[in-house]
Amino acid sequence: METQFLVSLTLILATFALYIGIAVFNTAKKTSDFYVADRGVPPVFNGMAIGADWMSAASFIGMAGTVMLLGYDGLAYIMGWTGGYLLLTFLLAPQLRKYGRYTVPEFIGDRYKNDTARLIAAAATIIISFTYSVGQLAGSGVVIGRLLEVNTAVGTLVGVVLIAFYSALGGMKGITWTQVAQYVVLIAAYVIPVVFMALQLTNNPLPWISYGEVVSEFTTLDQELGITEYLVPFTEGSKWQFIALMFTLMAGTAGLPHVITRFFTVATMKAARWSGAWALVFIGLLYLSVPAYAAFSRFILMTQVAGSQIDNLPAWTQSWVDTGQLSVADTSGDGTLQWSELVISGDIVVMATPEIANLGIFVIGLMAAGAMAAALSTAGGLMITISAALSHDIYYRSINPKATDRKRLAVGRWSIVIATVVAGLIALNPPGAITQIVAWAFALASGTFFPALVLGVWWRRANGPGVVAGLLVGLTVTLTYIFLAKFGGITLLGIIDTGAGIFGAAAGFLTNIIVSLSTKPPTQQTVEEVTDLRYPEQLIYENGEVWVREKAE
Repeated sequence: METQFLVSLTLILATFALYIGIAVFNTAKKTSDFYVADRGVPPVFNGMAIGADWMSAASFIGMAGTVMLLGYDGLAYIMGWTGGYLLLTFLLAPQLRKYGRYTVPEFIGDRYKNDTARLIAAAATIIISFTYSVGQLAGSGVVIGRLLEVNTAVGTLVGVVLIAFYSALGGMKGITWTQVAQYVVLIAAYVIPVVFMALQLTNNPLPWISYGEVVSEFTTLDQELGITEYLVPFTEGSKWQFIALMFTLMAGTAGLPHVITRFFTVATMKAARWSGAWALVFIGLLYLSVPAYAAFSRFILMTQVAGSQIDNLPAWTQSWVDTGQLSVADTSGDGTLQWSELVISGDIVVMATPEIANLGIFVIGLMAAGAMAAALSTAGGLMITISAALSHDIYYRSINPKATDRKRLAVGRWSIVIATVVAGLIALNPPGAITQIVAWAFALASGTFFPALVLGVWWRRANGPGVVAGLLVGLTVTLTYIFLAKFGGITLLGIIDTGAGIFGAAAGFLTNIIVSLSTKPPTQQTVEEVTDLRYPEQLIYENGEVWVREKAE
């Protein structure tokens, strides 16, 4: 155990040194560096950064555990998050990049010619990103807590210090290149163990095609243990919950401010599209591995842990019991650990897998480094988004328009430090599992930004009063449903809190459309700007001049 600790600690410290070194080398020296990396990131590297930004602790740590525990019903997460990237890449990202702003609230304020809309969008950005960051910091606590064999709260505080330092120093420029390195670390850490597990269990090194052999045995195992069958759909929730969750994650993906901002770091619309294409490739590599992870881990737990003598359990179980993420108790008193007596948090399935499968100390250490990369990469992106909302959309655009670059950078950096500390304190006692907390952030994004951005790009009649009303109603409906479902037990059609975005989005679209049609239409200049967004740059620009719509057609 001592050797394993040293190997894991060495790998994590080496990656920490790499991230900090990159941030120092790419220190933001001006506001365009801090907010959009001076719009100079090549599409393939931006795709890697998007992948790292996207593959958060929820994806890396929580996704496979969720699928393992929920079976078929857990696939809503994979389909929702992957499908959302297609929506974003084809429906919004290139158009938003062409508008040339720094942040999503700035786009909303300028597109709708409404300062109130920008401030509401900035507040919504902070709420969404803050909710999401709590899940990431809780994830870093799980990893560091296991490594140091301490409570996850101590691990969370370590993560807070690191994120605050390198995010505040490098800004978007530093975070972008840090995320490229973090993607390489996390994808290696995710794929290597599942390849070894595939070799162990199926004698095939390609888990993406071999895990079906293991899945085929679950029906018999489930019946023997008398538990809910893994492959039967809608056993953990209603059909409506599955659909609502999938929609919430898709629409939330297309509306997440910290993801959209990544498309602002490239030079052109074309580069934004290619960034999305590369991101799908890099993200798909991890998401295609999730079902294999879930199947292999469940199979090993069912065949090698459940049914063991309670006083002769594998050594790895005690380490995870100490973190509070695993519970084993012989409640039946027969001296044998039954499946029902094994209570395992979905948040530790991936982290524990190398130990469960006895893959060796190096792979265990690599997994810890990868999980930290996943949590830190997304948390860094979220903190720069919160900082941009506070320092650019609120401070610079509303409070002090004459602020110098130096003053704006200082406000931005202090915003990151304060936001990270506050989110870390909440993450000490998170209000739900990592995947659940992240789903709330997606629900809020789908209820607020998704309607505002889709209508802002694709409906010329949408106006300022409409978007203000839509943002407020969408946010209110989503938050109300989350609280009623989570804490009041009040649901509709069996849709729980994680599917709240479907109601928020519907309310946001309807409100925006009704109010826009009931109030004064936007100016001709605004209509022309929106029309211009729909055309590729090479069709719009000639000799530095913008074509009018008739000429473009």
